[in-house]
Amino acid sequence: MAHPVDPPPLSDAPLAPGLYIVATPIGNLRDITLRALDVLSAADLILAEDTRVTGKLLAAFKISGKMERHDEHAAERARPKALAVLEQGGRVALVSDAGTPLISDPGYRMVREAAAAGFPVHPIPGASALLAGLSVAGLPSDRILFAGFPPPRSAARRTFLQEVAGVRATLVFFEGASRLGETLSDMAQVFGPREAVVCRELTKLYETVVRGPLEVLAEDPTLQAPKGEIVILVGPGREMEATAADADLALREALGRLKPAEAAGEVARALGLPRRELYRRALELKADQADAEA
Repeated sequence: MAHPVDPPPLSDAPLAPGLYIVATPIGNLRDITLRALDVLSAADLILAEDTRVTGKLLAAFKISGKMERHDEHAAERARPKALAVLEQGGRVALVSDAGTPLISDPGYRMVREAAAAGFPVHPIPGASALLAGLSVAGLPSDRILFAGFPPPRSAARRTFLQEVAGVRATLVFFEGASRLGETLSDMAQVFGPREAVVCRELTKLYETVVRGPLEVLAEDPTLQAPKGEIVILVGPGREMEATAADADLALREALGRLKPAEAAGEVARALGLPRRELYRRALELKADQADAEA
C-alpha cells in the first residue's frame, strides 16, 4: 500500500441520505477520488469488507468513522444495522478491501435490500482491477465477459472454462497468485491458441503486465506462483466459418418469414457469407419446397 498522503480539502456540501457504493484504490492510495473522500468523511456508518484494511485507508487521509464488518460471514448481521441507519435518514458507505464494491463480493445483497426498502443508492465510481486490466491489455474491449474467480480444483476449473469458451468476447478473470500457473495451463488446454494478458499488482510498486499466447504464458516460470493480485484477460477465439449445412438451416428458417432476397440478406449478415451465393441457394430451397408441396 502506498504511503499516507495529505488529504485535500473536503467539500462543504451536505451529503444526502442514502447508501453509497464507494470505490477505493486497488493499490496506489492517490487513486482515491475526492468524492469518495467526501462520502467517507460524512458517512454515519461505513460497511467494510475488512475493517483493518479500510482502517488503514481512513487513517491515511485522516478520516475517522464508525465501521461495521461486511464480508460473506458478517454481512447478515451488518445489513440490519445499516438499514436502521438508513431508516433514520442517515448515510451509509459500502466499501470493499480494494476497487469497486460488488465485484466478487457479497455487497449486492445490501444494495438489493436498500433499494427494495426505497432508500437511494448512489455509485461513487473509481478504481477497478477489472477495468484497469482491460485498459492496458490491448485486447478487444467492445464486448467483455467478467467471469470472476475460477474454481480452485482443476477438474471443476476446466468445466467452468468450457462453459465460457464459446463466448465471443474478451474474457476477464481474477485468480489467486498461488494457482496462476495451473489456471493458465488449464486455459491453454480448454481455450486453445488464444492471446492472453496477465496483470499483476496493478497500480502498485511491482506492477507487471505480461502478454502472449496462452500456451506460452502457461510455461512462463515467472507466472507459476508469483506474489500479488492477479487479473487474467483472454482474447476471443477465432470465429468458426459457417458450413453449408449452417447456411441451409438458417435460410430455411428465414424463408418461413421473408422473401428469398430478404432471407439471403439476413443470413449473410448473421453468418458472414456472400449474399449472392445465399440468394441463389435460397431460390433453390424455395423451389424444392414448392415441388414438395405440389
